[in-house]
Amino acid sequence: MKGKISMVEIAEMSGVSIATVSRVLNHNGRFSSETERKVMNIVNKYGYKVNLNAKGLRTNKTQSIGVIVPDITNEFFAKIIRSIETSLLQKGYTVFVCDSNEDSSTEDKHISSLAAKDVDGIIYISTKSDVKQIYKDYKIPVVHIDRRPEHAGTLIISDNEMGGFLATEALIKDGCKDILMLSDKNYYSTTRNRYKGYVDAHKKYSLPLNEGNVIKTDVSYASSYDAIKKVIADGKKFDGIFCNNDMMAIGALQALKDSGISVPEKCKIVGFDDITLSEICDPPITTIQQDTDMFGKKSVETLLNLIENNEIKNKNDIYVIPVKLVKRTTA
Repeated sequence: MKGKISMVEIAEMSGVSIATVSRVLNHNGRFSSETERKVMNIVNKYGYKVNLNAKGLRTNKTQSIGVIVPDITNEFFAKIIRSIETSLLQKGYTVFVCDSNEDSSTEDKHISSLAAKDVDGIIYISTKSDVKQIYKDYKIPVVHIDRRPEHAGTLIISDNEMGGFLATEALIKDGCKDILMLSDKNYYSTTRNRYKGYVDAHKKYSLPLNEGNVIKTDVSYASSYDAIKKVIADGKKFDGIFCNNDMMAIGALQALKDSGISVPEKCKIVGFDDITLSEICDPPITTIQQDTDMFGKKSVETLLNLIENNEIKNKNDIYVIPVKLVKRTTA
């Protein structure tokens, strides 16, 4: 009988109405935990599966969500994807994950493909400076996360300005006077706000700000390594480095090591993101932790609310996730 049971039979066996069975299966919430237990015991015993095609015809929903990220190999983005997928699977949704590889044309192709699949909504980290066109071309609920492009209606972002401030403050409190900032050359909203925090910390502690200390490069190990080696070769004076992400911090750390500059004795480093490598490298890197689990959960909650209310976006709806300093050895 496994796989052949109907909702009518589930209702009869569990002693509830068909409507209640439907609410349990669709995670509608209007039922007791005891009712859910009875229904799900029958569902699991007989291996009942919801017919998503039939459900889609009834509700005009596909129970699928698209997720677009700029670099699936980046641990920060990968952790957000895992949190999103975990949350959506619990709600009965299928997830399509797309990697734009930091390319806007690839991003456009993914959006078009997801629209063709009739996804119910999209969670989206954009490479674009302006996303106005997506709302003109498609009528799909969208939640933008991490970055803040122009005309993004619904946003889930980290408190990057506070993160930049905390990172720079940690270096100042450790005695640093000449602090470099290894910055993303693309200058997304995340980078702009981290720079604001860097500037604010200098102001608060009356430390002179040298714009020449802001070094723009790719957000990679190799580019950061080369950037710091060049700074050293140029004879530039510095005793602290705030890096836009942890891979940049690891590249900077290795460049200092290879140049015979001890960390943290001669130079201190603070990264951003709190990826696994920052904790296990030698020495472990002090960093700013972003709450990837909250990113995932809040973006799912927000998107499902848009879908339920038949909204494409909430105008100027912004949720800011707190960050914190994780103190290790490099600062």
